[in-house]
Amino acid sequence: MAVLVGKKAPSFKATAVENGEFVENFSLEQYLGKKYVLFYFYPMDFTFVCPTEIIAFQERMEEFERKNVAVVGCSTDTHFSHFAWLNTPKDQGGIEGVNYPLVADATKTIATNYDVLAGHYDYNEEGEMIFVGDPVAYRGLFLIDKEGVVRHQVVNDMPLGRSVDEALRMIDALQYFEEKGEVCPANWSEGKEGMQATKEGVSSYLANH
Repeated sequence: MAVLVGKKAPSFKATAVENGEFVENFSLEQYLGKKYVLFYFYPMDFTFVCPTEIIAFQERMEEFERKNVAVVGCSTDTHFSHFAWLNTPKDQGGIEGVNYPLVADATKTIATNYDVLAGHYDYNEEGEMIFVGDPVAYRGLFLIDKEGVVRHQVVNDMPLGRSVDEALRMIDALQYFEEKGEVCPANWSEGKEGMQATKEGVSSYLANH
């Protein structure tokens, strides 16, 4: 599994569905210098854990917007599949009401470049190309700063849903560090003390906690 933290987020252009409309040549580069990006992958449309996550992000959208964060989802489905799922009511297993972008990665190149594809292409003994594993994405999540650099990543296996609270906490931590110049100790959350990244800073923090 590649570690992208500290590196430029892999660029791409793909079709997305946003606010019920197809957006061609969608790219994260539109946010450079303007917004933070929370870019996450999920395995498949019309599944089970996935709609709970997608809707959970939507329900906290006001908080993301206040923090100047664009939320973008992505799976290896087509944009037509995204569109159909977005138009399916929640009581039928759909995600109707979600308005942030869902990127279509039918070629699996975006998931490959972010190293979250749950498998790989190979050749069998007859020289035929085969896919080993599952041709869908793990639950990867990447927090990207305004300069396009990945500052946090987490990858869950498919049965394990993510915490929106934790995603928001990491955004708060990054923005606190950028604003105050202090680092965030274990279990830090908004409103708590940070500390100076010095011997004196950690000594003082540990003495008081």
